[in-house]
Amino acid sequence: MEKVLYTCDLCKKYGRNEVLHKVNLTVNKGEIYGLVGKNGAGKTTLMKLVLLLESITDGEAFLFDSKSVADNRKLFSKLGALIETPAFYPYMSATQNLEYYRILKGLSKSECKIDELLGIVGLSRVGEKKYKSFSLGMKQRLGIALALMGKPELLILDEPINGLDPVGIKEIRDVLIRYNKEYGTTILISSHILSELSQLATKYGFLHRGVLMEEITAADIAKKSQSCLSITVKNVEDAKRVLKEKLFCDDVRESVNGELRIYNCSQEANIITRTLTNNDIDIYSVSNVCDRLEDYYLNLIGHENENDHGGEEDAETYQR
Repeated sequence: MEKVLYTCDLCKKYGRNEVLHKVNLTVNKGEIYGLVGKNGAGKTTLMKLVLLLESITDGEAFLFDSKSVADNRKLFSKLGALIETPAFYPYMSATQNLEYYRILKGLSKSECKIDELLGIVGLSRVGEKKYKSFSLGMKQRLGIALALMGKPELLILDEPINGLDPVGIKEIRDVLIRYNKEYGTTILISSHILSELSQLATKYGFLHRGVLMEEITAADIAKKSQSCLSITVKNVEDAKRVLKEKLFCDDVRESVNGELRIYNCSQEANIITRTLTNNDIDIYSVSNVCDRLEDYYLNLIGHENENDHGGEEDAETYQR
């Protein structure tokens, strides 16, 4: 497959603090690549390195057919990006801001129709409204419009649905899918809303504490997903003991919210619940579930404490 973006042993340090460690990431043409990781995992830093917004400590990052990091800048005309807060002039309207960037990018009016672009992201009625009076969601929509300008071959989007309501999230999701299908736009996107990401991505990269732990397609995750019986009980350890000793259920996993998930057990659900009850185990809920993207990710990183962040936030503190 044709590579659109790939990194080789990419590293980033701030002083002695290593934010990214030997990351080897590959985004192929036509993919919607979901970059998954907790706050501080290094997602934003990785995107900044690719866009030359930060200097690379070690390793390399390549765009399209570039031969070196220095060549990447020559290919930026093929890119659209939204990283952190979009930079717009507060006293200019949405139309004026996009017109400014159209000229800066060297695009003709026929190549970039501002009114059409505003309509695509749901801002057709606020084209003349000054940016300073925009809500957070409107600012995010305008940032996405800027990233889409010129129908780029590669979109790099860092948390693009921040500040959007559920309707806005669906609208932007539909826009990204449309660009991917109609124009063949390749997308690298990060989001902490994994349920939303699972409706977009065709491939995932799981970044944890600056290390790319795995790359896997959405199709392969679906194949690996397992059905299981989910039980919420009062006394978890006693329940696990009963399940193992009385019912020979050897594959019992505890989720981050305290659920017990029972896999590959030959016993019927009614027998499991009856046995638990007969052994004085209080049961709050029982359901059949299928592993989702969140489950796959949490199992991959080992259900670490949610308050245990990686090095990115520490790195930002270090810079300040």
